[in-house]
Amino acid sequence: MKFKSLDLVLPCYNPIPGWEDTIIRSYSIIADKIGDANISLYLVNDGSGQAIGSGQLEKLKVAIPSFHYLSYSVNRGKGYALRYAVKESKKEICIYTDIDFPFSEDSLLSVYFYLNNDEADIVVGNRDKAYYQKVPGVRIIISKVLRFFIRFFLGMKISDTQCGLKGFNEKGKLLFLRTTIDRYLFDLEFVHLASNTKNIRIVPMLVKLKDGVVFSRMNMKVLMTEASGFIKILLKHYLGR
Repeated sequence: MKFKSLDLVLPCYNPIPGWEDTIIRSYSIIADKIGDANISLYLVNDGSGQAIGSGQLEKLKVAIPSFHYLSYSVNRGKGYALRYAVKESKKEICIYTDIDFPFSEDSLLSVYFYLNNDEADIVVGNRDKAYYQKVPGVRIIISKVLRFFIRFFLGMKISDTQCGLKGFNEKGKLLFLRTTIDRYLFDLEFVHLASNTKNIRIVPMLVKLKDGVVFSRMNMKVLMTEASGFIKILLKHYLGR
């Protein structure tokens, strides 16, 4: 099988201790399947105030032949961070996930191989009941409410837009770079844009969450910010602006 080149993109904001070892471990599993020569890894520091040192970066450079570190001083949000890195990517396929690689490496490789075989332009991770058995109750409620809103107000066939594992080819990349939301709902904006673009093949793919993943808290400020983002997407959907 011919392997297309891959850029892995990881946003980073105040990661938990041992984050660099997690990256190296997951990268090694993926590289074992498709080869070091086919992969570049982009780590983008979204204004972290701590936890990223020169020793950790040097460790990554030694372990990953094509490692790229991008950074800026003020926290802008996951959507902004990913666009910042994706616009620098050069490979045929781009996949982004979280710095703790919360989904199994087999899940990420399934996304890659689907794109490698040219079966889609965009592959979106899809979470099942097994996923929700491992996450905090508040997150379950927020996720299910959002999925209901997506189906009811936006009429989208893919309602699980917020899974932190997605991949795309060059056509998908161009669409991704058209997103404007800086924080969590950039995923919804991206899938909504793709779903309403002719000749874009977007496919959901079941993914598996690893055991022991630590979830960040969702506070009221974040929810209010995301509510305004949802209204922005609704306006685009109904008013075309």
